[in-house]
Amino acid sequence: MSDQKVYRATTTAPVNIAVIKYWGKRDASLNLPTNSSLSVTLSQRSLRTLTTASCSASYPAGDTLTLNGAPQDITSSKRTLACLEGLRSLRRELEAKDPSLPKLSNFPLRIVSENNFPTAAGLASSAAGFAALVRAVADLYELPQSATELSRIARQGSGSACRSLLGGYVAWRAGTQADGSDSIAEEVAPASHWPNMRALILVVSAAKKDVPSTEGMQTTVATSELFATRANTVVPARMDAIEKAIHNRDFHTFAEVTMRDSNTFHAVCLDSWPPISYMNDVSRAAVRLVHDLNRIAGRTVAAYTFDAGPNPVIYYLEEDSDIVAGTFKSILGSGVEGWEGPFSDVLQNAKGVDLKSLDSRAVDVLGSGITRVILTGVGEGPEKVDTHLVGEKGEILKSQ
Repeated sequence: MSDQKVYRATTTAPVNIAVIKYWGKRDASLNLPTNSSLSVTLSQRSLRTLTTASCSASYPAGDTLTLNGAPQDITSSKRTLACLEGLRSLRRELEAKDPSLPKLSNFPLRIVSENNFPTAAGLASSAAGFAALVRAVADLYELPQSATELSRIARQGSGSACRSLLGGYVAWRAGTQADGSDSIAEEVAPASHWPNMRALILVVSAAKKDVPSTEGMQTTVATSELFATRANTVVPARMDAIEKAIHNRDFHTFAEVTMRDSNTFHAVCLDSWPPISYMNDVSRAAVRLVHDLNRIAGRTVAAYTFDAGPNPVIYYLEEDSDIVAGTFKSILGSGVEGWEGPFSDVLQNAKGVDLKSLDSRAVDVLGSGITRVILTGVGEGPEKVDTHLVGEKGEILKSQ
């Protein structure tokens, strides 16, 4: 009798927010970047993707993927297919070495995934999504490869996904090999090395981006005259500086490099033709207010960064929660959703700075332009859990 058992493995995976941005590809099919990048893995207590990977000989032919309750057309996603084939290939190697293993590589996959944050809204949903998919299938197949080794596969799904396979402070090395074998993610420092790093995400809009990241990269690489200078000269120096800052827990340098790289990244986007503008008036108001806070404090207490979207991510240290997050809470008011949660305790009595000392126009623009906030901090990489989204008989379940 054929094996009718339903095999399952479930993982959660985190969002990461880059402080040195990945932008541009030297090989689109393998998702090989033109420059290295570095990110902070954010706590899964605030943001995470939950994914169950299952397989069974009893499933109908063909792999399936369900995201946030909606079936996805997996056959048209070359990125997803590349990840699954890479993982199957590793499983086949195990089965060839040990004929007693069940032939899971031959079974159809049923993958179910849920995000607890808006998809395609500039919140790195693809990074968490592909990291969770790769980690869950790797666990299902009981693969021995490390997270860094698996990052080669996750990278083919979404470039930044390779960084979400690790926790803490993570570098994605661009590599030089044509096959991408040295384009991998590495941990620069664990979350425990600098655990008081905090992040405040200001959600300007949960709508999809006007220009998807892949399309934007292609336009920039083809048309920006500033692009090569950033990739070849500016970023390598900044990678060295920010890795040193992380090792030394030097927030002043970390913050300045983070803000400058965000500015340079968006300058390159504007230098593309036609120009690409991910930031808006609300984004620029946040930039103004961060500089105001640093001026008022007489030291660097906050840093902004923007991915390919309008949402500001404000980095600060826990001990500066009052002056940084407290000020933004005063501007936005308690009516904006998101001030509760695992990182909210230190803000219960926070007042921030006197709002009259800030740029009044920036205060007004930001105060009316934010729909929700996400309070979070540095966190760990993917975690294996027992809360499955696929039942023992293969039925699709909902997370509790």
